[in-house]
Amino acid sequence: MKKTIIAVSVVLLLAGSAMAAGSGGTPDEAKALVEKAVALIQSDGRDRAFAAFNDPKGAFVMKDLYIFVVDMQGNILAHGANAALIGKNLMGLKDMMGKRIIKDMLDMAGKSPEGWIDYKWMNPVTQAIGDKSTYYRKAGDILVCCGVYK
Repeated sequence: MKKTIIAVSVVLLLAGSAMAAGSGGTPDEAKALVEKAVALIQSDGRDRAFAAFNDPKGAFVMKDLYIFVVDMQGNILAHGANAALIGKNLMGLKDMMGKRIIKDMLDMAGKSPEGWIDYKWMNPVTQAIGDKSTYYRKAGDILVCCGVYK
């Protein structure tokens, strides 16, 4: 009986993780969310747009996708998942393999106004380190970004 309960618990846990992982955003959705965010900055200005991006229940947070904005010095100006990061300089932020995510993304943006950066990051749903890609688009002197777990 005890083995049956453990087996059922494991199956339910795995099924729940699979369902949660399956509900993640897609690269196309991440890119579309960035495009929508850039359009809002252009139409309503940074202050109003950043307030919308920072709202965890707003239009710029869906599934496991959220918008974050970084300036060219590595300062976080808006963050839909973690307001505590706003105002922090993350130029030295490294992934689990030592890759400097923000610095590398800013370097890439110097060569191309939009693109994807790949790195390793903890998936908050599965609690496992996995592959993540963040789409960025330059909007003046800032990058508007949205990441997706692979």
